[in-house]
Amino acid sequence: MILTADYHTHTPYSHGKNTVLDNAQAAKTAGLKQVAITDHGFNHLLFGLKRKKLVALREEINQAEHLTGVKVLMGMESNVISVDGETDMRFDDLQFFDIYLCGIHEVLKYKSFSDFYNIMFKNYTAYKFGKKPSQSVIDTTTKAYIHVIKNNPVDILTHINFKCYCNLREVAKCCADYGTYIEINTKKRHISAEELNYMAETGVKFVINSDAHSSNRVGDTKIAEQLLAEASISNELIENIDGKLPTFRFTEYKIRHL
Repeated sequence: MILTADYHTHTPYSHGKNTVLDNAQAAKTAGLKQVAITDHGFNHLLFGLKRKKLVALREEINQAEHLTGVKVLMGMESNVISVDGETDMRFDDLQFFDIYLCGIHEVLKYKSFSDFYNIMFKNYTAYKFGKKPSQSVIDTTTKAYIHVIKNNPVDILTHINFKCYCNLREVAKCCADYGTYIEINTKKRHISAEELNYMAETGVKFVINSDAHSSNRVGDTKIAEQLLAEASISNELIENIDGKLPTFRFTEYKIRHL
């Protein structure tokens, strides 16, 4: 298995250590065809990307692509901010980006206290005490993910089930229906081999991403390789390996709506 592209990396525009160019050079060294710069979304209270810096980020991305010859995509790891599936990516933000990632994070400005309480507080409390959340909490998180997928042109769901627990099969079915990929994150192990198999039964497609916060991790696949060795899914379901590149729904959305 050879990684073709890494669609989840960070820079100092949010919580990363190295520059856009550093990440692009690391991608070139790793033999990748594409790399995405996907800093944390606007509503992240500690490390959120700033809208006033979007033009500067695009300039750095264009320069890095020119200098390295690697296709560099401008993206964002946006945040789920409500049970109704809203994110911190507004419609007028979309014009700046090439790829749209989304996940659930902790230190975040949610749309309302109720959304914070029902999405994050209840999940995180269960996580901290090593307990499985109640079925109602799982149902709420599942509802939030499904509404995100249905209501936004999200290309990739990041580190699903990490500290926030959902019905993986239902979310995977929705992703398969709408053309959203589920990330196999190699920064942290967020799903088991059994859960990966369970999602794969729906026909959903996956991408392997490093979630690199430093350039020396761009293109890293170690955790994914370990997970896949334990699982039984076909490599045909992974869209960014062995020369393959995904088809992103956001690209089509921009052609139609922007």
